[in-house]
Amino acid sequence: MKNIVVLTGAGISAESGLKTFRDANGLWEGHDVMEVASPQGFHNNPQLVLEFYNQRRRQLLSVYPNQAHLALVELEKHYNVHIITQNVDDLHERAGSSQVLHLHGELLKARSIASTDDVFACKNDILLGDKCKKGYQIRPHIVWFGEAVPLLEDAITITEKADYLIIIGTSMQVYPAASLIDFAKTNTPIFFIDPKPAIKGAVNGNLTVISENAVKGVPTLVASLIGK
Repeated sequence: MKNIVVLTGAGISAESGLKTFRDANGLWEGHDVMEVASPQGFHNNPQLVLEFYNQRRRQLLSVYPNQAHLALVELEKHYNVHIITQNVDDLHERAGSSQVLHLHGELLKARSIASTDDVFACKNDILLGDKCKKGYQIRPHIVWFGEAVPLLEDAITITEKADYLIIIGTSMQVYPAASLIDFAKTNTPIFFIDPKPAIKGAVNGNLTVISENAVKGVPTLVASLIGK
């Protein structure tokens, strides 16, 4: 069974109604990104940061997977599909995908500020004063700017084995995630699905750009790959 590696970004989740939070001037809901998505921001105003992610978590629990998520589940019946996502939502899992790697963490998990390994499920608000079993404050299980991306090496290993690479709803401008394309084997067919594709055809000779949103472009590509 051939390996398909799928890289997904905010665009696929936005079509489920999930806000991307970053607007044209780079602010996240009126906040500078470093205020709400960095260790220094958390140190300076932990209550603000916790509430920012509480709002995101509440919204996530109100939305559902879309046709793009579901099409990737269908693809899994015909190929060995690994999804590497920059998204912190669980929409891929809720749709039914079985192999999902979250590069930037998971919104429905929390962890102790004392240990990156003390991670547990969390669907409720996280409040200042909520402690782990060892008495340390807990925080969202999110990879903030300036923090290491612990699953990057795993993502590279998966990408190196790709027979096909599909990129959905991401600008490929955020590093280190954007560098994953460089680890695909030479001449690996690459499909890029985005209504405003920023990727250039010079990446390799096997790039196919599909200038559609995820809900339209992904089911069309999946149908083609499984021969329907």
